[in-house]
Amino acid sequence: MRKKTVPAAAAFAVAAALALTACGSDDDSAKPIADVSAQAKTQAATVLDQPFKKPDLVLKDTNGKTYDFREQTKGKPTLIYFGYTNCPDVCPLTMSNIAIARKSLPKADQDKLRVVFVTTDPERDTSAELAKWLASAGDPSFIGLTGDFATIQAGARQLGIGIDPATKDKDGTVISMHGAQVIAFSPKTDAGYVLYGEDASSDDYAKDLPKIIKGETP
Repeated sequence: MRKKTVPAAAAFAVAAALALTACGSDDDSAKPIADVSAQAKTQAATVLDQPFKKPDLVLKDTNGKTYDFREQTKGKPTLIYFGYTNCPDVCPLTMSNIAIARKSLPKADQDKLRVVFVTTDPERDTSAELAKWLASAGDPSFIGLTGDFATIQAGARQLGIGIDPATKDKDGTVISMHGAQVIAFSPKTDAGYVLYGEDASSDDYAKDLPKIIKGETP
C-alpha cells in the first residue's frame, strides 16, 4: 500500500486541492479546479496524524428513514464517499472498487464494515434511485443517503470535501462537481484517519480494509 502520514491541516489542503471533479465531462470548465503535486496524486491513501471528526450529518437512507451518520456508524469501521448516481465514471468505479474489496473479506468482516454513499445531487437522487443504483454500481449492503443539499454540503465541508450544486451543461447533461475522496473511520476512535483519492484501486482497498476494520493503521 502506498501511503503517507500528514497532519490534519495538510489533509485539508490536499482535499481542497483535489476537491471538485466533474464526472464524465470533456469541458475544460468541468475539470478539477485545482491541482496538487505529483506525489500527492499518486498516493492511494493518506494516513492522518490528526484525524477528522465524524460530520454531524442527518439525512434519509434508501428506505426513506432518518439516518444519523454519527450515531448509526458509532463504533463501526466506516467508509464515506460523496457522489451522484448519474456520474458515468468516477462514482460507479469507486463504488465498484470498494464492493470488490469488501467481497474479498471474511463474512464476519463484511458484516462489520459500513460503506456510506452520500449523494451530491439530491434533487434527482431519491431514496429509491439510490437503492437501485447502489445495488448495481456497488453492493446492496451499501448505505445511500439523500436530503437537503445545504445539509449535505455542510457535512462534506466538515471533512474538507467540496461539492457544488448540480448544473446543466450545454447539451442538457447534468453535472455535479464534487470531491472524489473516500474517508475511512476507525471503529476504535470514530475518527476519519485514512483518506483515499480517486486513483485507489480495488486491490488497494482489499489490502487495507482488514486493518481498517480493526481500527489499525494500514
